[in-house]
Amino acid sequence: MAERAEQAGRADQAGWLDEDEDEVWSGFFETQVLFWRRLAQQLQQETGLSEPDLAILQALAAAPGGKLRPYRLSGVTQFEKSRLHHHLTRMAGRGLVTREPCPDTGRGAVVALTQEGRAAVAAALPRRAAHIRRWLTDPLTQDQRRALVDISAALTERLKEDRPDR
Repeated sequence: MAERAEQAGRADQAGWLDEDEDEVWSGFFETQVLFWRRLAQQLQQETGLSEPDLAILQALAAAPGGKLRPYRLSGVTQFEKSRLHHHLTRMAGRGLVTREPCPDTGRGAVVALTQEGRAAVAAALPRRAAHIRRWLTDPLTQDQRRALVDISAALTERLKEDRPDR
């Protein structure tokens, strides 16, 4: 036990992860990369939508009237303003969304879900759910799923506390 503590102290002082930390990081990193890459590839192949497309369409489908201000969508996608603008332009070019003047202020715009966008999200969500089950929830026991929920909550809380924009 003392040897492990000494190892951890040396690893921390040298700026390296100790063996246990490295095992946690490596497992987490590999799982995340493989999961998101596989999900993105399957969604794109089966539906023609990217994960950001689907996040935007899903947010719009849940919004009153199928409309949201771009700043709300940036919160969903975590895109910076410029990147979101370009992404929405591409989605509008594909007929998934439109931009309309903001009725509340007369300035700015709202992004609106089109019928094509509504049909695309309705077709994509069941496929995405099947993949999430196959690669995330089905391989785990109920106890492991509960542990993953708890772990995710702890990590999310820390990440929200340590936001650089505070």
